[in-house]
This record gives sequence, structure tokens and C-alpha cells, in this order.
Amino acid sequence: MRQLSTIFLSIIFFTLLFAQPSYSALRGGIDYSIPIEYRNLSENELQKKASYHYFEAIKAKDGVITDDITDALNLYTILQNVNPDNVEYSIKLGILYGKIGKDRYAKGNLYRAISINDNNPAAYYQLGEFYYKRTSYKKALKFYTIAYQKGYSKDYDTLYKLGDIYEKFGDTKEALKYLKEASLQSPNSELDSKIKRVETFDSINKEYYTK
Repeated sequence: MRQLSTIFLSIIFFTLLFAQPSYSALRGGIDYSIPIEYRNLSENELQKKASYHYFEAIKAKDGVITDDITDALNLYTILQNVNPDNVEYSIKLGILYGKIGKDRYAKGNLYRAISINDNNPAAYYQLGEFYYKRTSYKKALKFYTIAYQKGYSKDYDTLYKLGDIYEKFGDTKEALKYLKEASLQSPNSELDSKIKRVETFDSINKEYYTK
């Protein structure tokens, strides 16, 4: 397994390999060993390889650096260098860096994605995820809400997280609004139980405040 280490040799190698090395790769603190063969691959071929390693990488436990995570970071960094205006590459890098606790570079790539296309809901959603996992619920709510407004109004995960955060804040009315919308998209017993719990709490609150 490749571990976190110095990147001086990697910077030299990466600079020789590509004319414009990616900022996130050189500053992310990962020791890269980029195979020479990647130079000869098309963007489409690189995407296929990156996608494979990405989906394997996200299975790993947070904070653990696997070969797939390193390979995915390598490939998406190359892709970002090849096509800097592709939002997906920045989002994937943001997710991967966030997974291994490189918060600065995670946020940097996600905000970069927004700067490329501020109408893409995926980047806002992932920033919501970033803050949610770090219990910064107020910031998470902000970005989930923007994702909802930008096109994720039917996305189950966005709706669930909005409902969950409003529940944490004690706003049962808003919590029920989003949780019920989530249930319309993907009904399940766990969500039904959550809705019933919030409804019970909402009824208790209404009874208390009407006395």
C-alpha cells in the first residue's frame, strides 16, 4: 500500500511527464508513481481506468489509503490536467481527497467544480456531504439546499439529508416536508420509521405550544 509521504520526487517526475501539473495533485500530500503508459492513452481510456479505480476506492474505509485510491487520484489528476474544464474530474478529486482526510484539497476541488459550472448540482451536493460528515450541519444545509434548487429536487439522498438536518435543528415541519418528498422517490421501512418519529415529536410540540 502506498502511504502518505513526501512528494518531492513525485513533483519532479510529474512535471517532466506533463507540461502543466495539477495543483491539487502536487499539493495533496500523496506519493504518486504515475506509469509512463498513461501518456499514450486517450482521455476516454483514462476515464475508464479512473472510473474503475474510483468505484473500488470509495468502498474503502474513510481515512485509509488504498492502491485504488492512489490510482484514482493519479488518473483524475491527469484527466484534470488534460481537460481542466471538466467538472466531473474536480468533483471526483474532491470526494477522494475528502475520503482520506485531505480537507483543504477536497474543498479546493469542489469549489473549483462550482467555478467551472455554478449550475451543476453535484458539486453543491458533495460540499453538503463534506460538511455533513464533519457535523457542520449549518454549512451542509446551505449546500444541500442549493443542490436541491439547482436540480436535485427529486434526488433521494438530497431530500433525506435536508430532512435529517432539519430534524436535528428541531424544525419538524421542514423535516417532514423533505422526508416525505424523499419517501415519494424511494419508500423504505427505515425512512417510514423516521417520519413517524418526527411526526410524533411534531405532535408533542404542537400540543405543548397550544396549551
